[in-house]
Amino acid sequence: MTWRSVRLKHQYRVIDCRAGMDQPPLLAVSIHHGVVPRDSLTDKLPRAEDLSHYKVCLPGDIVLNRMRAFQGAIGISPVRGLVSPDYLVMRPNRDTDARYLHHLFRSHWFVGEMISRLRGIGGTESGSVRTPRINSEDLGDISVPLPALEEQRRIADFLDAESAQIDRLVESQQQISAKLTERRVAGVIAAVTGAHHPDRRRSGLAWSATLPGDWKEVRLGLVARMGSGHTPSRSHPEWWIDCTIPWITTGEVSQVRDDRREEITETREKISELGLENSSAELCPAGTVVLCRTASAGYSAVMGTEMATSQDFVTWICGPRLDPYYLLWCLRAMRQDLLGRLAMGSTHKTIYVPDLQMLRIPLPGLAEQRRIVEEIRDQNRDIDRLADAVKRQIALLVERRQALTTAAVTGQLDVTTARPTHN
Repeated sequence: MTWRSVRLKHQYRVIDCRAGMDQPPLLAVSIHHGVVPRDSLTDKLPRAEDLSHYKVCLPGDIVLNRMRAFQGAIGISPVRGLVSPDYLVMRPNRDTDARYLHHLFRSHWFVGEMISRLRGIGGTESGSVRTPRINSEDLGDISVPLPALEEQRRIADFLDAESAQIDRLVESQQQISAKLTERRVAGVIAAVTGAHHPDRRRSGLAWSATLPGDWKEVRLGLVARMGSGHTPSRSHPEWWIDCTIPWITTGEVSQVRDDRREEITETREKISELGLENSSAELCPAGTVVLCRTASAGYSAVMGTEMATSQDFVTWICGPRLDPYYLLWCLRAMRQDLLGRLAMGSTHKTIYVPDLQMLRIPLPGLAEQRRIVEEIRDQNRDIDRLADAVKRQIALLVERRQALTTAAVTGQLDVTTARPTHN
């Protein structure tokens, strides 16, 4: 088997056929992670004044998103369609198999070549930030190993079959992961609503139909003191010197987004004693429960030490009848209700303070609250262990697909003797 080193620009033509109003109806095409998903094929066309900037692609053309190609946004168009100016349209020559080029472009080796040629990182003269992208000329100058057309097709057939099999395995693992997430959420709701209690009564809560007969149901404000945060004025730079007080902002939501972590102990930003004194921010004790009510609405945590918060959060300092960690898991159990019933706004959801002041929670005795918290921790620990194993399996499958692709398109793997992936 003979391989030769060629420059990519000799293996395809860059197509720059522009769309016009007199052309037959087309489908808009976009590429996500190497495939053309069904929902990216649409009859919705750009505005008439923008249409001339769009390019026409034919079935079998390779379309490449210049800004996201190194993230896998490369695919073969199945239709005659339109692509935006951010895409390159490449039509392979007769001695080049489109499927082979597609696999080559998505190989680990080739992605590295693209990343080294990205342009546009940094600022422009106007001060805006350019999005890094691969230029057509730089892409075409990459030298690649290329076998004869018959071998290209053999490699493409092998990688198509292997990728499809691995994708099926990945999908099955993702379904398991989704089921585990559902089980985790359901377990939390069951625990904080006493699902194991046989004697039940109708609940007045919007997110739970019934509660144990001997549990109370109270307005949260009766068992915890509610507060809110603030941001010291940025127009007073002296208030932002010697900042030592941990200050929770929406940036901390990433720490608790998966609900695995209960406490926040470190913050990205801090405020000063002077800033605290000259704002409505409040220094709250360790054990205070916080809930984000704006951009990342619905996520909650417990302060692991004394902290203040921005105005994006509400706080509850629990009284003697309420365990803060039980409240935390109640808030997490009711998240979907909070977002669906109380959150306002189409783009950025906001939960308003008056609505939060009216929140009601189930309230068993303090000893049972603490038992429930331990029950939740135990069941989550087991589920998270399984979820981590599934995540590792998915990563291994993706790694195998990448390794097979790179080895096959660089001539390191003889596909005629390679062992297939099995279920």
